[in-house]
Amino acid sequence: MSTIKANDKSRNASLDKLIRAMLTDAFVSVQPLPQCPHISLYLVDPSTMDRPFTLDEIRRIWDHTAYWAFCWASGQVLARFILDNPHWVKGKKVLDFGAGSGVVAIAAMKAGAKHVIACDIDPQALISCQQNAELNQVKLTLSDDLFAIKDDDIDLLIAADVLYDRANLSFLDTFFKYAPQVLLADSRIKNFQHHHYQALEKIASFTVPDLDEFDEFRLVSLYEGRAEQATTVN
Repeated sequence: MSTIKANDKSRNASLDKLIRAMLTDAFVSVQPLPQCPHISLYLVDPSTMDRPFTLDEIRRIWDHTAYWAFCWASGQVLARFILDNPHWVKGKKVLDFGAGSGVVAIAAMKAGAKHVIACDIDPQALISCQQNAELNQVKLTLSDDLFAIKDDDIDLLIAADVLYDRANLSFLDTFFKYAPQVLLADSRIKNFQHHHYQALEKIASFTVPDLDEFDEFRLVSLYEGRAEQATTVN
């Protein structure tokens, strides 16, 4: 009984309501990130995903996946990298593209960023960003449209796990319209060639809660992009 009470205190009623579009008995709970223990997020509670699903439930999950309710491997890696290397963001204005749960934006603020814009086209993700920012006692600016952002003094654009759709590869050039430098994490396309990007390192990770994904999606590649670079990633 005490466990249930403790769990109830860690839940968020507004996010619980949103996630039930994906699964009617799902709920969120506060979960510290194993690779970023100083950051906790409202994520789908693992107990609601650890059971067999009916065919109708599987269809509903696919049709209404609450991407914001998971901390994907690339997000966890990029957040950890920023926390370990605060010089990337300290005192800078940062734009987080495809912010999802807000984990990378939150890490940037915790690492000393002057200002962070969390941008996501999913209105539910922006609600998640706001709730998670409050949970971690940081402040984010929210945007639902990259092309509506007119700031000309953004120093760095950060993005995690946005290349899952190859159509998004065009954003690799678009990013430089908003910032002269890009920090990118991806676990889906292992090596891409672009003359403005170079590989930094590869780091093993996992999604929280763990979805038991294929090992190939647990290795995250980090890239740095600079508008003036002429380096080919191998």
